[in-house]
Amino acid sequence: MIRVLIVDDQPVVRSGLAMMLEGRADIAVVGQAGSGPAALQAMERLRPGVVLMDLRMPDGDGIAATRAITSGDHTAHVIGITTFDLDDEVFGAIEAGATSLLLKDFSPDELAEAVRITARGESVITPSVLRRVLTEFGRRRTGLRVDEPARSALTPRERDLIRGIAEGKSNREIAKDLSITPGSVKNAIARMLTKHGLATRSHLISWAFRNGYIA
Repeated sequence: MIRVLIVDDQPVVRSGLAMMLEGRADIAVVGQAGSGPAALQAMERLRPGVVLMDLRMPDGDGIAATRAITSGDHTAHVIGITTFDLDDEVFGAIEAGATSLLLKDFSPDELAEAVRITARGESVITPSVLRRVLTEFGRRRTGLRVDEPARSALTPRERDLIRGIAEGKSNREIAKDLSITPGSVKNAIARMLTKHGLATRSHLISWAFRNGYIA
């Protein structure tokens, strides 16, 4: 059972998201929070596996809360949810460690599937948000010093895996493209995260951009 915590400063939005996930045999909404600080308190008590996080809240913004969750002892994956695909907002969420990023225009089934995928440690990124992320990474990379040892630290297969992740593909889709098993994809990504001291697939994308693996 996937335990979900919903974080949004608007009660009606929290209720709507909870209703979208009702009746799913494998998903349970275990709590709601109206601010970043409240979410962090709820994390200790509820131990969710996935957090639906509004990225823009007046009382302790969602990006700060995401960073606190992903940098702490929690094992939960964060889905950053936003109304607008704003560059700084989505880029900040990825740097903070959000596993997935969604615009608030999803259907109940799309949200449920995003929760399932994110719970496995895979990423779901709304296409328009992904385009923004790629553009922003490219802009911010200009003038950065590239970690030269890192450029030769990945095998051709690992580079293919990273490109698949950056395109928002699931492990199953990447496996099909590379003619390997989803389990092999999962294990290879886990090894890359450990090798480079990274916590999430989003951090891996950020690292790959900084080091020139993704144009």
